[in-house]
Amino acid sequence: MFKKIIKAFREHSGAVASGLAFLGAYGFFQLAYPYHLMRREQMTLFLYDWDYIRQTYTGSGWLVRFVCDFLDQFFLLPVVGPLVVALLLFGIGFVTYKICRKFFGHWPSLAVAAVLFIWSFFRETENLYSTRYTLVVLGYLSLLLAALSFRKVWMKPVAALLFLAFGVWSLGSPVNDYYGKLLGTPVLAYDKVIGLDTEINREHWDKVIKRSRKDLYMTEATFCYNLANAMKGQLGQNLFNYAQNSVYGLLIWIITDHSVFSNCLAGEAWFHLGEMTAAEQSAIIALQASPKHTGARYIKRLARVNLESGEYGAAQKYLNLLSKTLFYGRWARSMMPGHQDAATAAELQTEHSKLAEKDFVYSDNGAFRSVMTGLLEANPDNDMAREYLLCYDLMLYRLDSFAEVYAQKPIPSHIYQEAILVWLSLQDGVNEENLARFGIPSSAVDRMERFFMNPNRFRNTYWYYYMKAMNEE
Repeated sequence: MFKKIIKAFREHSGAVASGLAFLGAYGFFQLAYPYHLMRREQMTLFLYDWDYIRQTYTGSGWLVRFVCDFLDQFFLLPVVGPLVVALLLFGIGFVTYKICRKFFGHWPSLAVAAVLFIWSFFRETENLYSTRYTLVVLGYLSLLLAALSFRKVWMKPVAALLFLAFGVWSLGSPVNDYYGKLLGTPVLAYDKVIGLDTEINREHWDKVIKRSRKDLYMTEATFCYNLANAMKGQLGQNLFNYAQNSVYGLLIWIITDHSVFSNCLAGEAWFHLGEMTAAEQSAIIALQASPKHTGARYIKRLARVNLESGEYGAAQKYLNLLSKTLFYGRWARSMMPGHQDAATAAELQTEHSKLAEKDFVYSDNGAFRSVMTGLLEANPDNDMAREYLLCYDLMLYRLDSFAEVYAQKPIPSHIYQEAILVWLSLQDGVNEENLARFGIPSSAVDRMERFFMNPNRFRNTYWYYYMKAMNEE
């Protein structure tokens, strides 16, 4: 009985190992590393256009570059992307095993296949890595297996030379600086951060808020949390429910001292606020920083920026590109000037009304307030810009400026009421007249008195934020 079990295990060990390897790779990219592949898709572009294909995919390695770009577009889909990578990795292990079996026994062949599978797997987890080298490895292994499959001994070296020449032409050199490091390693914390960026791009605000609470403790995570709450009209209400780093978690300036990722992320807030100059600058930086100086996400953003700015000629250029893609074509055609439905045209007109009437020369964080003020002058109903301006003043303790803006259009929020009470207290002006003027209920005054009795119970208040800063000074 025991011998039969050993025999059955030996006979099916290859299938079991293959199945486990495939499921392991798929499960990792689907569950533990879900945004890694999606980010790759954002930085690539594949057009269904004969002229584009003919001009782009030429020279050595044309076939592998074509297949790589074609497959990368499917990384946009949560289930399909991991499936594609798992199949490629499975293919490397399978072909390696078949080659080794022509020279070695079952177990040595399985061991070599496992080593090459694991090496290829870790290369796939490298940041900004392309699937191209996985395809190169799989392609050369497949050509070698095909050459070894000839029965006549003299035909094997001849076929190997011919297939090698074909591989150099269609797959390119197996050694190239483009392929990056020899071995990559997954960085799970980084995947969480790019996940926030991806969900912001999809405008899944509830997901952003939920994911940003995963103890990331970095400025980018705070930025994403604040933006998501602002889009839901809850910035002032939930501001201190998350760790804040002064104004740096509120708005990120686009400057060379920041990383490419931070500069690209910064454009999301500027776009939704209506500051199209900074949003366009962010998208252009992203295009320049991508491995092939392209990216469907950033081209889409440039199209939208120019539509809202009324630059229809520039928008048409970007929309024409996207109209020839598989997953963005329908959106691009629906946004074409002259082909928009009534709802789309009305939405663009509404967004256009948010734009500031004059541009600024941006230099540092000190220009934040000027930008917000300009947006409010252009559109006093831009409540998102108003909240960013209020929170900007709060975090820099500029309570006089805060009170002036707040008085123009009070926004219900316990954070703002707490700041007004601090401002009134500094002037010895907490009286019924001023409370009525700013719409501060008496319960807020009672709550402030309880705060002074036990501040640690009110950590999510402006009082605690202000007191901590004053004590540090």
